[in-house]
Amino acid sequence: MFEKAVRPVLFRIGGGDAEKAHEFTLDRLRRLGERTRSLLRARYATDAPVEVFGVRFPNAVGLAAGVDKNGHALPAWSALGFGFVEVGTVTAKAQPGNDKPRLFRLRGSEAIINRMGFNNAGAAALAARLDALGPIGVPLGISLGKSKVTPLEEAVEDYLTSYRLLHPYADYIAVNVSSPNTPGLRSLQDKSAIADLLTALAGDTPVLVKIAPDLTEPAIAELLEVCLSHGAAGVIATNTTLARDGLAAADQPRGAEAGGLSGRPLTEKARKVVHFVHTETGGRLPIIGVGGVMSPDDASRLLDAGASLVQLYSGFIYHGPALVRGAARAAASHRARAESETR
Repeated sequence: MFEKAVRPVLFRIGGGDAEKAHEFTLDRLRRLGERTRSLLRARYATDAPVEVFGVRFPNAVGLAAGVDKNGHALPAWSALGFGFVEVGTVTAKAQPGNDKPRLFRLRGSEAIINRMGFNNAGAAALAARLDALGPIGVPLGISLGKSKVTPLEEAVEDYLTSYRLLHPYADYIAVNVSSPNTPGLRSLQDKSAIADLLTALAGDTPVLVKIAPDLTEPAIAELLEVCLSHGAAGVIATNTTLARDGLAAADQPRGAEAGGLSGRPLTEKARKVVHFVHTETGGRLPIIGVGGVMSPDDASRLLDAGASLVQLYSGFIYHGPALVRGAARAAASHRARAESETR
């Protein structure tokens, strides 16, 4: 029903403007009453608990950062079947993000390009909203990024400002040092920079590092060494890519837009990075696999590669809550098989 009836309507909003459709959808989800949420929960929720880095998740499928940056629709996501939600990316200072247009669908490739630039209301505003809202019924991750106006040499204090405001509300903190849309940000994936960040942030709240899919394997290995030695609770693999491999011919012109690419073209690349992280660390770092999960089978393949949890972004935009339910059930079956094989 979503793909035949709902998606065509959403994709026409604002004359096909993807950001306007996104804002419209968030507003409608924010307005859902408890009765409607209960009906949705009965249809889409999957009870298949899993514990990762000390946090119990109702199921293994989460909403990736970037969908609900400011936490406007938090009560709705569990009703749509998600076992956890990651808000943000949020920065210490409120910022408008990059100029519009900055969000583009590549429909033939089931892909999205974004160059949003961490548009958000700031860490203090999110903290106030979370304080007023209270528990959302599923674990909450909060993705932190660097404010654009903050010099790179002051990045640690910038992240720390957001962390101090938000960690009381978070079940885990994601350190986003891999978005391609903030100048210089990806340099924070370097060994010394990530070591400084983790030294400042690692504590009682699990801290995960989100990495780019475009890093070389030696660079990933170096980063993982720092994660293991400086208290990271896990890795989120991966962020969007600067590559444009795998685009349908009709999408090539739009593929020239600047920004990070997500969706189907990232499926195999994300799986390979997850497999490398799992192999390189011997399974010592839990992985949230994200990137190109467009079907339940894609979720299963990420779990086979070594992920403990998966997240959806583009897949949810293209396939709706049925994908959440299907992926959660696939994850439950995967877990059941793995447990039976170890008996």
